[in-house]
Amino acid sequence: QVQLVESGGGLVQPGGSLRLSCVASRSIFSIYAMAWYRQAPGKQRELVATITRGGFTNYADSVKGRFIISRDNAKQTVFLQMNSLKPEDTAVYYCNVALGAFAPWGQGTQVTVSS
Repeated sequence: QVQLVESGGGLVQPGGSLRLSCVASRSIFSIYAMAWYRQAPGKQRELVATITRGGFTNYADSVKGRFIISRDNAKQTVFLQMNSLKPEDTAVYYCNVALGAFAPWGQGTQVTVSS
């Protein structure tokens, strides 16, 4: 069964940091490039960052230089280190494959940036 479980969100002040984690089923993690997405209230889900199996990364312009995506292949886990957080980063964050048909979405993890 394909499964994605995100964690690590929370409430943080502007300028703060958070590290998100996503554990994925071996059936997708070992095959696909992975990505983090986010959805803010009233907005469409958007792509935040991607990482290939070999570790090549790409970022949305809005997070470039502040966020770092990484993966631990042995643990089937993808991470998102978020630094210099801004109120506009507030959203529910999800992980999923970067290309092709999406796996069933997990519950996501809420990130709230507020003073």
